[in-house]
Amino acid sequence: MPQCPHQALQIVDGKVLWNAVVCEQCDTCLKMCPQHATPMAQSMSVDEVLSHVRKAVLFIEGITVSGGEATTQLPFVVALFTAIKNDPQLRHLTCLVDSNGMLSETGWEKLLPVCDGAMLDLKAWGSECHQHLTGRDNQQIKRSICLLAERGKLAELRLLVIPDQVDYLHHIDELATFIKRLGDVPVRLNAFHTHGVYGEAQSWASATPEDVEPLADALKVRGVSRLIFPALYL
Repeated sequence: MPQCPHQALQIVDGKVLWNAVVCEQCDTCLKMCPQHATPMAQSMSVDEVLSHVRKAVLFIEGITVSGGEATTQLPFVVALFTAIKNDPQLRHLTCLVDSNGMLSETGWEKLLPVCDGAMLDLKAWGSECHQHLTGRDNQQIKRSICLLAERGKLAELRLLVIPDQVDYLHHIDELATFIKRLGDVPVRLNAFHTHGVYGEAQSWASATPEDVEPLADALKVRGVSRLIFPALYL
């Protein structure tokens, strides 16, 4: 495909094939696609994933499944984590999931026995604001956060700072109280940027330190001190 500057894509029998060896991860394909879809996605079995994990096992401490939303493929994630926990050479690896928190309590009950922890996003405090940002309210997300914290499986709570869009500071007392009830859970403050974003959010301003620090200061004053700041601002 001529649109790829590194000739990492070709069409065979009507399907786009991606060559990982020559791909430079420049994301030109994402920008060219009307749906911003990635041709780099691959279908893999549990055994194929385990093969990749074994090659890297000497250099890693665990694996994290992410997305998209990894829990929409819950049977696969449960099977993968179960296989790792049952493998003598891999069972020392931690198995984590990066999730939006929309998984039901029934789903978490299936996953938690083989999952060491989850990182969850709370993109807004109020349901109305969350609905505006994501198209869904956040009641199930809050329930997931509390359930994971009770089970000792909430590895990290993430707040996404989007200038002029999020409502954290408007509800800072409620937010801080909620976080403190979770126990000693690290809170990661992520800075929004438009890289890879499409739709209305493309026009939103990227977060700067001046956007993140007021939220951090407000949380610290209210007793939330285990904060992780953005490593990079774009």
